[in-house]
Amino acid sequence: MAIEALAPLYPWLKALHLLGAFAWMAGLFYLPRLFVYHAQVEPGSGQSELFKVMERRLLRAIMNPAMVWTWGFGLLLVLTPGVVDWRAGWWHGKLLGILVLTAMHMLLARGRREFESDLRTRSHRYWRVVNEVPTLALILIVVLVIAKPF
Repeated sequence: MAIEALAPLYPWLKALHLLGAFAWMAGLFYLPRLFVYHAQVEPGSGQSELFKVMERRLLRAIMNPAMVWTWGFGLLLVLTPGVVDWRAGWWHGKLLGILVLTAMHMLLARGRREFESDLRTRSHRYWRVVNEVPTLALILIVVLVIAKPF
């Protein structure tokens, strides 16, 4: 279901979508890195309390709004005539990548709540591995959207 009124707004919708995606990705790259360092300090220490503030602000002030922004403008792009060829397969892969990023966001939100409560259920090594997931999803999304290999 395309909305014809969106067609002349396409360049603006795409620009706003990408700005949101850049901000969201920055947070998805940085928050697990903070968790790597947070997992290595003593619960209740001054460093731990500083990490809690940094993590909360990053998630609530940057990542959450950027995710909503990205999804919102992405949905408007999908509704713009001529943007998505529904017969092509590339958009299925992009959607999978977006769902992985969204699941990652939710995993990080849960991790932040655990650190906030001084729980250490996962090691710094776990967070180092998790830190690579957004990069892989971003590569998938960019290749599929730009090259449209199928």
